[in-house]
Amino acid sequence: MPTNNIDSSQLRLDLLARLRKEYPRMCRKWFEDIDVLGISNGSVIIYLQEEVQLNYLKRRCKNQFVEAAQIITGHLLGVQFVNSREIDQNTSPGPFNSLRSVITDDVFGDMLISPDYSFDNFVVGPGNQLAHAAAVAVAKKPAQAYNPLFIHSGVGLGKTHLLQAICQTAMQSNNSMKIYYVSCNGFLTQFLESVQDGEMADFRNKFRAFDMLIIDDIHDLSNREQTQEEFFHTFNTLFQSGRQVVLSSDAPPTEIPNLEDRLTSRFSCGLVAGISPPKFETRVAIIKKKAALRHIDIPDGVSNYIAARLDQNIRQLEGAMTKLQGLSLLDGSPIDLAMAKMAISSGTGLKNTPKHLSIQDILDTISVFYDIKLIDLLSKRRNKSITMPRQVGMWLARHHTRFSLEEIGGYFGGRDHTTVMHAIKSVESKKTTNDQFDQDLIKLQNQLSLDIE
Repeated sequence: MPTNNIDSSQLRLDLLARLRKEYPRMCRKWFEDIDVLGISNGSVIIYLQEEVQLNYLKRRCKNQFVEAAQIITGHLLGVQFVNSREIDQNTSPGPFNSLRSVITDDVFGDMLISPDYSFDNFVVGPGNQLAHAAAVAVAKKPAQAYNPLFIHSGVGLGKTHLLQAICQTAMQSNNSMKIYYVSCNGFLTQFLESVQDGEMADFRNKFRAFDMLIIDDIHDLSNREQTQEEFFHTFNTLFQSGRQVVLSSDAPPTEIPNLEDRLTSRFSCGLVAGISPPKFETRVAIIKKKAALRHIDIPDGVSNYIAARLDQNIRQLEGAMTKLQGLSLLDGSPIDLAMAKMAISSGTGLKNTPKHLSIQDILDTISVFYDIKLIDLLSKRRNKSITMPRQVGMWLARHHTRFSLEEIGGYFGGRDHTTVMHAIKSVESKKTTNDQFDQDLIKLQNQLSLDIE
């Protein structure tokens, strides 16, 4: 175990100071929970009690810690992250609380839980109160409060934050609970691999043995008939045996296209909670919360300015803080209002989507770009020369306005929400396989003065 011939406390201070200097964007407030136990077998032994933090450092930060440790000590050292389970109780410095088993890659599939995404770091506002309250209830009393819990919203509004917060709180409250958190694509991949390898029994035994199954972006089940069939039986097994299911999507169950009615019914039988874009006061609170987490000093005037200018989603706000932090570090200047105005107004990478972009703006731009009449764009005609531009218009409206699927469909000739969802998915699919089509989307967004994802 760790040697006692070095000053572990000083090594810890030097290590954290070096990381803050060289990797300020990586460092978080919770890094203060890190303890250095010493050096053993050529490695600096770094202790963390919380396993989500421990796992995050192992998978995302190890190289940076190794580099800092080698520079500080002047020796070719490695770094080992440990918790009390991995330490010999007879030689460890001080008492340790018993912990659950270590999180391993196979427990959470392709998903990495971020310590940032806890309930403590989630800012509650009018647009997310129900989703937050339900998530807390599910985390504390799985399968007793809302089962299933279905959370839906547009991009960057906090769905993933809530799902990961449920994971963390549930693990802390239920040491022996078996939890699995995975993306829908991760579920699909494992399903297809099991089919190809003839290992479906193992697949079913794995997914139907968890106490809590949490799947992000469940809308990716759309058009996957075989996978929908398998997930239906997995869901039923878990639900009927009194185990918790949590799902997230970019739309409520009834608006996911090409989803079997029986799955729509199952997803809707618990609580369906939506999240809407945060209001000004909530955006200000989010900026302050995330700034404190990253040790960024942002004056009130700056946070108010950013919140007033960037109002689409939380990722905009995170991008703003990252940009300002970079500008501040570049010349050592403190963040101020002038820096914020320069960053946002000069188009240096912060998303600044016009607040009042209308669907009529989109319709007019589409008509000119594709040289088609507005009356044809809104008609029931289905020939390709009309259908494709119409789908592009729906895609632009969904990504760059606040209108619902129903409202967008109404503007585009009275179509229903499933038609809009199909159009959006068609555009997303085509833009990844057709370079010219992707370039056309970029040109259209430039003409509308939109920042591009």
